[in-house]
Amino acid sequence: MKARCAFIGLLIFGIFALQSTTAICPSLFNATSAEDGILSRIRLPSGLITSMQCDALIQVVNQFGNGEIQITNRANLQIRTSQALSLKVLQDFQDYGLASSNPSIDGLRNIMASPTAGIDIHAKINTIPFVKQWNLYLVNHPELEILSNKFSVCFDGGETISVSDRPNDICLVAVEIDREIYFNLYLGIGDRGESPSAVNVLIPSQQVLEVLAALTEIYRDYTEQKLNQNYSRVRPPRLRELLHDWGIERYLQSVEEKLGYSLRPSPPLPQERGVRSSYKHLGIHAQKQSKLFYIGVVIPLGRLTSHQLQGLGILAKQYGSGALRLTPWQNILITDILERNIEQVTREIKDLGLSISANHPYAAIAACSGSKGCKAALTDTQADAKKVAAHLENCIQLDRPINIHFSGCDKSCAQHHPSDIALVGIQRQDPNSPEAYRVYVGDGDTNFGREIYAEYAAKDLPALIVQLSQVYQNQRSDSKSFKNNKAKNDKI
Repeated sequence: MKARCAFIGLLIFGIFALQSTTAICPSLFNATSAEDGILSRIRLPSGLITSMQCDALIQVVNQFGNGEIQITNRANLQIRTSQALSLKVLQDFQDYGLASSNPSIDGLRNIMASPTAGIDIHAKINTIPFVKQWNLYLVNHPELEILSNKFSVCFDGGETISVSDRPNDICLVAVEIDREIYFNLYLGIGDRGESPSAVNVLIPSQQVLEVLAALTEIYRDYTEQKLNQNYSRVRPPRLRELLHDWGIERYLQSVEEKLGYSLRPSPPLPQERGVRSSYKHLGIHAQKQSKLFYIGVVIPLGRLTSHQLQGLGILAKQYGSGALRLTPWQNILITDILERNIEQVTREIKDLGLSISANHPYAAIAACSGSKGCKAALTDTQADAKKVAAHLENCIQLDRPINIHFSGCDKSCAQHHPSDIALVGIQRQDPNSPEAYRVYVGDGDTNFGREIYAEYAAKDLPALIVQLSQVYQNQRSDSKSFKNNKAKNDKI
């Protein structure tokens, strides 16, 4: 098997008996240690995982882990184990396609695509083939291992469930011009967490991979040059550093020289890009394929027990395509379900202790790993988010999703875009004092929104969130979101 042959690369990579656990940005082959175990990140291009892969993962989690699997905001999976994974386990992961046959490339960020790629009625093109081709290119070009582990690429096919606002280095967004499909090029120019920006380049679909390769090779050359010049930073430069250093025009000129032809300027186009929907993937939806449906399942804080993942995998195999689709909103889709089976699948999802309602409190709550999983976090965000969700479920019936973001520090790792309500952990002067958060709502002068409390005890958050939600639902105007209702929020 190809993975077996390529496994010699593991030895070259430096893993002789156990996986490394020294990473700052964890991957499968180079994990990181935390209070709640050794954290490994499993990279799944476009968020696809088969039922067979689920079974292989569950076996490892049950044997070495805590029986829990977490979906990330890049549609990866994370597991925590009590010990470093052995060479045999890593090799098995390669054989099942849960790890790259090239370990050095496995550390690069996941390749993103809409979770409804290929099944969305409104999509202009199926981007899954592009994801697979780009992943194969990475595997076959080990010289790219010197790039920053955060190097990320996204393909947006124009689906209703958009991912083009995600903070990627390179994003390719499908557009239709004169019945032909092209991709608009976006680059990550801004600061950490910002969406990429259009750079006035239109790429024919048949040239996407070669242009993407040229963009990456120029970035790789820049990285090598910086590292050879005793680059002052510990980590390799991000693509945005190249863009700030050279400027977009010089970068694109270098790409054109490598390609041997000019890039086509983009004409004025309708403003279609952005968050077309964050939660409409939840529940039951028709696919573009006749008589087939998909069901979006709410995963509480993106965390599944091995029993729940196994159950969803069985449903996918018995009633669907045999694969699950992970979303950047830390939920899961089961696809290709016949209409006559929808009721049965929905019932079995409920039996697993999960919901499919976009109005369920957990549908729009995001939380970072918190103090038990991250040294930078100042609060136990996971436990606090669970208490808030349970209180909301018991005290209020939401009529639309309210995005509540728990962040253990100012880094905002769990969610880069603004939320309706943001809760940010603060440093305690006295280690024995109760944990507390700064509380933000709606839009404001900071990335988190407008501050309404500089310090609020964690234990009192459930009641506060219910109050904020009630005020919003009772006083909002129908045409405005929570973030836009500043006048209403001023009354809180």
